[in-house]
Amino acid sequence: MNYFLDVLKKYAVFSGRARRKEYWMYILFVAIIYIVLAVIGVVTKQTWIPIVFYVAILLPSLGVLVRRLHDTGRSGWWVLFSLVPLVGGITVLVFACLDSEPGENKYGPNPKGLAPAHV
Repeated sequence: MNYFLDVLKKYAVFSGRARRKEYWMYILFVAIIYIVLAVIGVVTKQTWIPIVFYVAILLPSLGVLVRRLHDTGRSGWWVLFSLVPLVGGITVLVFACLDSEPGENKYGPNPKGLAPAHV
């Protein structure tokens, strides 16, 4: 739950890097909350309930995705590529699944706190 709250605390932060675990734990909690709200909305015939939640978390979700892309060494502008039907969404999904770029990159230090292993 801390991962979800940490992302919400960085509501509109588009700089820096987000670990894979931070991103996917946030997505997991969003999915669980959305499903619960959707069920409540269907039961009470208030279909606007999950829509309000989705709109409320849109900006933090974009922020954490941009930070996740930064962690892999990519620009946040790749988010726009996800608008391309089929190929765009799959590409951004693959980028979100990739491991962090080791060491510091142009978006900041590695959030894992590990130095790259150079011999």
